Amino acid sequence: MSTDTPASAGWRPYPRYPDPAIESLDPRFDQYKIFSAAVERLYTGCRWAEGPVWFGDGRYLLWSDIPNNKMMKWEEETGAVSVYRHSTDFPNGNTRDRQGRLITCEHAGRRVTRTEYDGSVTVLMDNWQGKRLNSPNDVVVKSDGSIWFTDPPFGLLGNYEGIRAESEVGQAVYRIDGASGEASLVADDVLGPNGLCFSPDESILYVVESRGQPTRKILAFDVAGDGRSIANKRVHIDAGPGGTPDGMRCDVDGNLWCGWGMGTPELDGVLVFAPDGAKIGRIALPERCANVCFGGVRRNRLFMAASQSVYAVYVNTQGVAGG
Repeated sequence: MSTDTPASAGWRPYPRYPDPAIESLDPRFDQYKIFSAAVERLYTGCRWAEGPVWFGDGRYLLWSDIPNNKMMKWEEETGAVSVYRHSTDFPNGNTRDRQGRLITCEHAGRRVTRTEYDGSVTVLMDNWQGKRLNSPNDVVVKSDGSIWFTDPPFGLLGNYEGIRAESEVGQAVYRIDGASGEASLVADDVLGPNGLCFSPDESILYVVESRGQPTRKILAFDVAGDGRSIANKRVHIDAGPGGTPDGMRCDVDGNLWCGWGMGTPELDGVLVFAPDGAKIGRIALPERCANVCFGGVRRNRLFMAASQSVYAVYVNTQGVAGG
C-alpha cells in the first residue's frame, strides 16, 4: 500500500537558501552547513515516528510508528511511502547489523528481534535471567557484531505505545554478543536509559539518561579494551531545564546529532554537540524530534523522525558507518 505525499507534506511551500532552520550556535558548526540544502518534510501522518534506519542497498528508509503499531518505508528514488510491516508489537528503535539485517526493539513483545533475509523474524533477547525485559527502546550495533540496547519501562506505562504491565527487571543497558548470542548487562545505573551510540572509534558509549534528576543528561562511558563492558560513567552533556535529548547518532568527526524538544517550539528539532560537549548547532523543526539516522548514497543525509512526520536534510559530514 502506497501513500501519495506532496513534496512539502503540508509544510512550508518553499524554503529559503540558506535555510534559517539550520542554525550555527558556534563557528565550528559552519563547516557542516550546505548553502543550498534545506530541511524537507518527506512524510506526515504518523502518531509517533521513531527509530529511522537507512537501507543503502535498497535506497529506502524505514521507521517505526509506535502507536499505530507498524513500520513505514520511504523510497528515495520515487518518494513513495508505504507500510513496510503491520502488527509488529509496537516497534521503537531500529538499526542494521553488520550483515545488513534489520534489528528492532519491540515494546509489546518486550524483546529485540532480527529480521532475516527471507523475512522471518529471530528473537535475539526477550528476558534477563528468566525475567521478561521491560520495553527495549533503542539499539546500535558495534563493529564486532555485538548488539547494544537500552531497556527502560516506557512501553509498560500504558496501552498507547505498548501494553500496560509491571516491570520484572530493572532498567538497564544490555549487550548481545555477535558470535555467541550471549547476553550481558553492561549498565544498571542509568535513570530511564534511552538513545545510545558509539563514538567513531568506539572507545566511548553515549547513553541518554531521560529520567535524570534534576535534569536529563547524555552520559558517557569508556568502553573496555575487550569491547564487552563499560566504565567511568560521567555526565557528558547536561540538557538543562526543559532539555529533552532522545535518540542520537554520531558523525565521523565525533559530533552528536540529537533528537530534541519538549513543551516549547524553541526546543523542537535536532541539537548538535561537538566532541567536547559544547552545543554547536541546531536544526529547528515544527515538531519534537525523537530520533535520527544518517543515510543517502554518501551517508551525508540526516533523517529525522519527529512526532507525526519524517524530515531530511543534507549536511557536510557523514554518519559513522554502521550507525
